[in-house]
Amino acid sequence: MTLIKSISGIRGTIGGEAGDSLTPLDIVKFTAAFGSWVKETTGKATIVIGRDARISGEMVNNIVVGTLQGLGIDVIDLGLSTTPTVEVAVPIENAGGGIILTASHNPIQWNALKLLNEHGEFISADDGAKVLNIAKNEAFDFATVKNLGQHTFKSDYIEKHIDIILQLPLVDVEAVKARGFKVVIDCVNSTGGISVPPLLKALGVEVKELYCEPNGDFPHNPEPLPENLTEISKELESGNYDLGIVVDPDVDRLALICEDGSPFGEEYTLVAVADYILQNTKGNTVSNLSSTRALKDVTLKHGGNYEAAAVGEVNVVNKMKETNAIIGGEGNGGIIYPESHYGRDALVGIALFLTHLAKFGKSISKLRATYPNYHISKNKIELTAEIDVDAILQGIKNKYSDHPVNTTDGVKIEFESEWVHLRKSNTEPIIRIYSESENETTAEQLADKIITDIKELITISV
Repeated sequence: MTLIKSISGIRGTIGGEAGDSLTPLDIVKFTAAFGSWVKETTGKATIVIGRDARISGEMVNNIVVGTLQGLGIDVIDLGLSTTPTVEVAVPIENAGGGIILTASHNPIQWNALKLLNEHGEFISADDGAKVLNIAKNEAFDFATVKNLGQHTFKSDYIEKHIDIILQLPLVDVEAVKARGFKVVIDCVNSTGGISVPPLLKALGVEVKELYCEPNGDFPHNPEPLPENLTEISKELESGNYDLGIVVDPDVDRLALICEDGSPFGEEYTLVAVADYILQNTKGNTVSNLSSTRALKDVTLKHGGNYEAAAVGEVNVVNKMKETNAIIGGEGNGGIIYPESHYGRDALVGIALFLTHLAKFGKSISKLRATYPNYHISKNKIELTAEIDVDAILQGIKNKYSDHPVNTTDGVKIEFESEWVHLRKSNTEPIIRIYSESENETTAEQLADKIITDIKELITISV
């Protein structure tokens, strides 16, 4: 069983012993810690919550609501919702923070508490440390019976969120309607099923739905990678569609599939949307250190500046604010468009991308061909308790010290035409190894070489 505390929230597997996984006791402790922090730092006693459709969601939701009420905090419950929808709702409701009950792309046995500040943005690492300290000390002050919080349901926020998106100046509803797109979607039986179809229908798009029943029964690994998307790819191959659209369980990651069933490439979701934004608005961009250099190429082409941030949405958002970036995100299909809000939002990404494709006037595969063609190899190594990750990363840094090395987040090594980035995941007990090259085989070989190096270091250290 697993429990991970990081800038991505409190994430763990359901069941097992308290302290080793996301048990009811752990949910109470970390919810109480966050609620206490919100009251202390904002003076507000209202928190917005929402959840994806995973099977454990109702159980976790009930515990979170009761705990917050016990602290004297009013709970605005969006019910089945999306991560970006909760982010949008927090400032509208003038709440002190938000909690999204989702383990994002993780498999069915996982759930998590994603923590938002009063701006609807992920809390900082410093604030996260304060929450964890409150949890460690169990410094909770619960309310008396006449001061318990209220529990209010609001089920219309997905509709409000879609209306906000449709009003964005660079979302051209009429242009999209004029193209008459026909698409296939895969919403992995989570809350994309109640948010993506109404957005597409408002844009005049004809929709073929796959796995849009929000029952939490994921039909395949929910991470929107090509190897998990074989069914929608086959549907595209055999049908007469313009593209495929895939979201993860909480709808903050967007993957696209070309009309012939081939992947557009999750790294290129951000590249394409940024290209459209930069065509219409001059400015800067940001992505994380593990994202394709194609974004930098496109940004420079449009006269902007590109910066890389450490992995993690809060890190990307901070760098975007620091550089006044007009578009940014992560190469896993996460679009952050400040004109809407500072959070990854697949719904915003869909609307902007379809506008871009409509104005481009040709097929999605032809659009993909207009961008630099890099290949990223994404790999991982499972971690066990006895592995000293810091020692492993230091060993890699030492071995490749004759190359440019960036240690902002793990270790990123720059080669002449390639790079490799290895770091401990914020969301799983693994080391991620990403490598990129203009040649797919070279990217794979570079990753294999680094993996071999890591395994040798593990053998030495264990």
